[in-house]
Amino acid sequence: MPTKKKPQVTAAKKARASAETNARASAGKKPAAEKKPAATAAQARRRELLGTAAEVFAEQGYNATTVRKIADHAGMLAGSLYYHFDSKESMLEEILRTFLDELWDGYDTVLAAGHGPRETLEALVTESFREIDRHRAAVAIYQKESRQLVAQERFTFLADSQRKFEKAWLSTLERGVAARVFRYDLDVRLTYRFVRDTVWVAASWYRPGGLHSPEEIARQYLSMVLDGIAVRT
Repeated sequence: MPTKKKPQVTAAKKARASAETNARASAGKKPAAEKKPAATAAQARRRELLGTAAEVFAEQGYNATTVRKIADHAGMLAGSLYYHFDSKESMLEEILRTFLDELWDGYDTVLAAGHGPRETLEALVTESFREIDRHRAAVAIYQKESRQLVAQERFTFLADSQRKFEKAWLSTLERGVAARVFRYDLDVRLTYRFVRDTVWVAASWYRPGGLHSPEEIARQYLSMVLDGIAVRT
């Protein structure tokens, strides 16, 4: 009895079958490229809401600010804001952590560069004005609220940053005195307080995109601090 011949499967048929199998396997799955824009949009919206919250906190004060006020400024319902953040405390914590993380990225780079004390001081001042440019509202909040916030457990990182900040500046000034780059009779702690307060108070009047860049403001400030404002005769 003659055997039946199996139908031959051509290369074209194999290709079609493979394509159909792949199509069925990927059915219902969104390509990664389609998911990415949605995630990026969500992250951008989150940053936008934090920026709005920072402005409201800086202007009205933390205690006087409610989730509803932030939502009103963002043009949304308070319930919709809870989709992104669970409380105003979590919003404030993220605002301050983001500011301090970026500040210390810049400061640590300066301190690790091995510059002399004067160059280090100049670089720290310049980096400070750059941070005011990037996070003006966060700096204003930090100045107004940090003393009260450090008493709360979730904001103890503020006290850690303050101690680290003081150590960085005092050690730079002390190095300058020891190297005779700064005056021998300099009261380093008083100088530190003066520089700290006169730099960061700029957050109360500085506006990004103004007439002067952060670098230009730093240059003018350093000229006054290091060289004075009187004409030398």
